[in-house]
Amino acid sequence: MEITMERKWYRQSASRITVVAHFFGCLAILLMLVWLLHFRGGIDLNSDVPARVFNVHPFLMFFGFIFFAGEAMMAYKTVAARRVVQKFIHMSLHLGAITLGIVGIYAAFKYHKLQQFTNMYTLHSWLGLSTFILYGIQWLFGLFALWVPPDTVNRAMVLPWHVCLGRVLLYMAICTAETGLMQVFTVLGLVDNHEARLVNFLALSILLFGISVDLSVAFARYGGSYSYT
Repeated sequence: MEITMERKWYRQSASRITVVAHFFGCLAILLMLVWLLHFRGGIDLNSDVPARVFNVHPFLMFFGFIFFAGEAMMAYKTVAARRVVQKFIHMSLHLGAITLGIVGIYAAFKYHKLQQFTNMYTLHSWLGLSTFILYGIQWLFGLFALWVPPDTVNRAMVLPWHVCLGRVLLYMAICTAETGLMQVFTVLGLVDNHEARLVNFLALSILLFGISVDLSVAFARYGGSYSYT
């Protein structure tokens, strides 16, 4: 009885934390848009202005990649539907994150080409590409190890690894975003002004979004909200 009550408390806590995660996620999107549209001149992948092309990169790598990935991880708590529907939405959101992430990475390479910059020489780029490749492998692993086969025994064995790797990749993506913002902060020579403070609050919002998502997943695990069926 005590264990049942404890699990119920963890499930309820996970549900409340998803609300916090959505708050910080939406706040980060809002701050990102204000920064890119008001301070950085707009977002346009097909623009002749290199800065507008580059702005596609941070926007899609957060909204399209990190935010979608977080939503996919919380889908088992936020989607009121049968387990098979939750799993389908979970996989679809991850696939959407991969698709938009590809466009975001392409924007960075296109910007470097327009500016004749060297590719893949910073910690940010190393972390980012490594995270993205591992993320794609994780998605394929989930598809073939947890979605396709009917063997529930194998699913029970691999599910903890799948969840743990997903949480690790979330933090890798957060670290990539933070190093990217620090890199931009340095290149732009931002000091104590409105834009600098906005970027700092943006970075904090992204970090708190990631922490909230991870706590939601952790509490849901303790509460028994995840299963392999």
